[in-house]
Amino acid sequence: MADHDTTHFGFQTVNKDEKVKKVAEVFHSVAARYDVMNDLMSFGIHRVWKMFTIELSGVRTGSKVLDIAGGTGDLAGKFAQRVGPEGEVVLADINESMLRVGRDKLTDRGLGHRVKYVQANAECLPFPDNYFDAITIAFGLRNVTDKDAALASMHRILKPGGKLLVLEFSKPQSTLLSKAYDLYSFRALPLMGKLVANDADSYQYLAESIRMHPDQDTLKGMMLNAGFTTVKYHNMTGGIVALHVGNKA
Repeated sequence: MADHDTTHFGFQTVNKDEKVKKVAEVFHSVAARYDVMNDLMSFGIHRVWKMFTIELSGVRTGSKVLDIAGGTGDLAGKFAQRVGPEGEVVLADINESMLRVGRDKLTDRGLGHRVKYVQANAECLPFPDNYFDAITIAFGLRNVTDKDAALASMHRILKPGGKLLVLEFSKPQSTLLSKAYDLYSFRALPLMGKLVANDADSYQYLAESIRMHPDQDTLKGMMLNAGFTTVKYHNMTGGIVALHVGNKA
């Protein structure tokens, strides 16, 4: 059991400061091949999960949107097209390598000037109170050391009536699917990581981090504790992924 000074890095127990460094090393390592690996690992289904998130966000022309742990810019690019010149989209990531890959990709797509890029820690976001209409964090919350602090920080900077959407790997709903998913995660993912990205260890960590992430109802409770109201979650692909949506009153 982790104490107040320690936390989980995959299945390991480490000091909190050490986790920050180790997570940074993982994403520095995988940044260049991140998009390719996402498509391989999810068989392309991650695009469907992300589109569902965008549809439920309610983002429209003129909205102010923050995408935390925005990585290679999949959500930020779509939001930039939706909000138009009157709106604002900020792509935030704690990892410089991921932020650079995202900026380069969006620039190549002609959207680079439509998005602002901020290197920031989700636990202490450097934005004003009551600022954003919508905040998204896709496949990033499980890598945050203090998730409660991050959720509180997100709540602070959302406008009243604003919406937080957390897209994350979760707990499969059937025993059979869970067993198949374990086999895939701990055998296939590290092998793919080795063959495609020459990095089995990082993908071993990613598989372990999914197992250590709070399940659907636990995360719902954490969001409620952070002050969000009417928190609901939507299971996708049998609960392998869940989208949690919370509103700020």
